[in-house]
Amino acid sequence: MATVHLRIGDLVWGKLGRYPPWPGKIVSPPKDLKKPRGKKCFFVKFFGTEDHAWIKVEQLKPYHPHKEDMIKINKGKRFQQAVDAVEEFLKKAKGKEQASHNSDDKNKSAASDAKGRKNSAKAVKVLLEEDEEDLNAHRGGCPQRDDKDLTDSDPEPSSVQRLVSGTGFKWDSSPVKGDPHFHHFLLSQSEKPGSSMEPISKRLKIVEEDTGSTSIQAADSTAINGSITPTDKRIGFLGLGLMGSGIVSNLLKMGHVVTVWNRTAEKCDLFIQEGARLGRTPAEVVSMCDITFSCVSDPKAARDLVLGPSGVLQGIRPGKCYVEMSTVDPETITELAQVITSRGGRFLEAPVSGSQQLSNDGMLVILAAGDRTVYEDCSSCFQAMGKTSFFLGEAGNAAKMMLILNMVQGSFMATIAEGLTLTQATGQSQQTFLDILCQGQMASTFLDQKCQNILQGNFKPDYYLKHIQKDLRLAISMGDSVNHPTPMAAAANEVYKRAKALDQSDNDMSAVYRAYIH
Repeated sequence: MATVHLRIGDLVWGKLGRYPPWPGKIVSPPKDLKKPRGKKCFFVKFFGTEDHAWIKVEQLKPYHPHKEDMIKINKGKRFQQAVDAVEEFLKKAKGKEQASHNSDDKNKSAASDAKGRKNSAKAVKVLLEEDEEDLNAHRGGCPQRDDKDLTDSDPEPSSVQRLVSGTGFKWDSSPVKGDPHFHHFLLSQSEKPGSSMEPISKRLKIVEEDTGSTSIQAADSTAINGSITPTDKRIGFLGLGLMGSGIVSNLLKMGHVVTVWNRTAEKCDLFIQEGARLGRTPAEVVSMCDITFSCVSDPKAARDLVLGPSGVLQGIRPGKCYVEMSTVDPETITELAQVITSRGGRFLEAPVSGSQQLSNDGMLVILAAGDRTVYEDCSSCFQAMGKTSFFLGEAGNAAKMMLILNMVQGSFMATIAEGLTLTQATGQSQQTFLDILCQGQMASTFLDQKCQNILQGNFKPDYYLKHIQKDLRLAISMGDSVNHPTPMAAAANEVYKRAKALDQSDNDMSAVYRAYIH
């Protein structure tokens, strides 16, 4: 392979492991970043994302010569946005360069040759500084350091945040293994110009609420110094579905030691390549680990996982921690808590609010309840997988809160689908309907994303329709148990049941739209 001659400031295509090539710029790493050892590499800031990483030189290609090839093999919306960001950066840089040349001409005609040379050098320095400031302001900034010995390193991180799916790329994509020197950086959530990069995934603060609940939330970079440190406890994870896969990927990325199990064993292969260990049964995972998480589809699956053959209960010993992340009813949580603690185990429920995309991005909201000490032991895990976590008291409270949240979300989605179909039936523009909604008080990322997917006929699951219907059913039952009416949820539930009858169960919840057009 021909040697790639690169330096600070160059635009490049960078690739990590199994992930596709992505446009970025070589920048100086933060001053406090511990330099990894190994092969020659550069510190790259990626456009259109919140990612920074050390990239081996053989996994880098100059931006301009390979632009057309990269565009041919990557068609995703986020990828196109990243390319657009590069072009915008280049456009601004070109404008500054032209302005600098004009300034130089004026200076040369108005001063001596020596003074002209001095002004020219100063103008070039200002241009370079402004270029770097513009890029930093676009995604939160990047502290500078001397670039000496910048490339004498090779991070080989355990995993990296998913950028887009599929590659078709020919560079080396051998599995990357964990390295204690690897640091993954994300920018400040505020994206304010001049703010510094956030080490690892995000920095958090603990908030005591007036209601008695506790939350761990993302904090400003000025609030806490230092980076998140992964727990030294051994972590187990059972269930690698839409949500579980993203959670495990982020646990590994943060540096946790994770053992995985899934009913369909093939799903474990990818995570083994990323550094996870394999457990043959749920019981074996629990016996090998200090804290074991599970995330499965429904109450029956949750019970079977604990109480079935070679199940969790067989591996529980005094002091072992079990964290149930599945969205289930409070009665299931109470039952599981009792059997786990009867064996001397420690129990926490921690269902998550979010979607597959938010799971991949490590931006879930975690609702926890049960053993407070387990919640505290899981701190670094929750920080890896979510932007906020709440502790809600005794076991069962999180299940109740989760079902109410999903009841509201499911009902809202059904109402939006009804509005879209009524818009069409009355001869109005569905796109205009969406544009109006997104300019009003109901504007949200959820609303825009789901409606756009409906208009494009894209029902790839981000949250399964069958699961939101299950949540509505459980919420209605919970309302019945306390004699509380839930007529809106009951009506929405019937629409989702119709959608299931139309074979939409394994599509996204937004496929409820199809219940109105058939």
